[in-house]
Amino acid sequence: MTFSLRPTYDEPRLAALVDALRDYLDGELADYERDRGITHTTRLTRTDLEPVWRRSRELGFYGIHLPEEFGGQALSYTQLAALKEEIGASGRALGHCVLGDMGGPLRAGDILRHATDHQLHKYLLPLVRGERACCFSLTEADAGSDVRSMRTTAVRDGDGYRLTGHKVFSSAGPFADFAIVVARMADTGGDADPKPSFSAFLVDLDSPGCRVLDGATPMSGEHIESDILLEDCHVPAANLLGEEGEGMRIALGRVTTNRLLHCPSVLGATRRALDLTLDRTRHRKVAGGQPLLALQSIQHKVADMATEFYAARSMTYAALAALDTGADVRTEAFMCKLFVAESAFRILDQAVQIHGKEGLTQGNEVEYLFRKVRMFRVLTGTSEIQKNGIAKGLAFLT
Repeated sequence: MTFSLRPTYDEPRLAALVDALRDYLDGELADYERDRGITHTTRLTRTDLEPVWRRSRELGFYGIHLPEEFGGQALSYTQLAALKEEIGASGRALGHCVLGDMGGPLRAGDILRHATDHQLHKYLLPLVRGERACCFSLTEADAGSDVRSMRTTAVRDGDGYRLTGHKVFSSAGPFADFAIVVARMADTGGDADPKPSFSAFLVDLDSPGCRVLDGATPMSGEHIESDILLEDCHVPAANLLGEEGEGMRIALGRVTTNRLLHCPSVLGATRRALDLTLDRTRHRKVAGGQPLLALQSIQHKVADMATEFYAARSMTYAALAALDTGADVRTEAFMCKLFVAESAFRILDQAVQIHGKEGLTQGNEVEYLFRKVRMFRVLTGTSEIQKNGIAKGLAFLT
């Protein structure tokens, strides 16, 4: 893998997909955002999003990673990562809609294989077609890294369950139709039974006893989060995903894969920042009329930025290639998430420094990317959690 700010691919199928995706992102989708005045901080509505879901589906991108039986192209993890990187590098505010990251097939994750025929036809196939949207509700105010300490409970009640609790950071919640909710079975986890049991449910967000509240606005400024408040909310037994007690396994079943697949999106955003920084250093004049890039101090900064990016990208795609062979890459996924998060932050910090006052100004793309990338050091597991995972993996090496 060679260094490039606009990668090319030897595999004809992937090269064609990347070219088509770039055309859509830079052309039709860019025009759509401009015509509707959509930015990263716009409060998005279904009216904004549904045309993008449908058009992305028409072009073959929405749910492209899925098996052919669900209308996808059964992409490898490496192929999917390349597309996710391109979306991150495009700077499009609606990029998260194209593959289905935000409320679509990628948000639903691996639950398709746990679903009954009823669940497939009522919830998941309409989701794949871009007709419905979902959010994933696992995190609570006091149950982030330690999700097993959650307080949301499910009580068996005749032909179903009663759910009570308060979920936070449900991404895509503001425009979702249903949530994938993980709850602790109420008769487990007490003094008499110290080992809690968790189950997963499909919860219609318009159900009595379910309220969707405005969530916290993250430092990126995007209005994509909701709180899900459940107050004795009845959920039919038919909406139980898998078996009782399988909720945590379903929720975290693809945690290694998901951890690794978050990295290309951040790499794309970092690539975008590096590209913007190089453009500035070539065209910004300093005393004497020379470009900023003529200064050795700036040359050293961009050299370090590019080197860190190359290292982060190389290790990520090496781990993805191993995952495609079926290898166990749990430790490598921890390493990639840690290194991508920390190196991306350092690169964006230098990008802001080189942009000077403009890099500190809201509305400047580098300033937004800095805030967006900073979040990745916490989201999907803090850097400290990743180090714990790496150390645990190393302990089992012989």
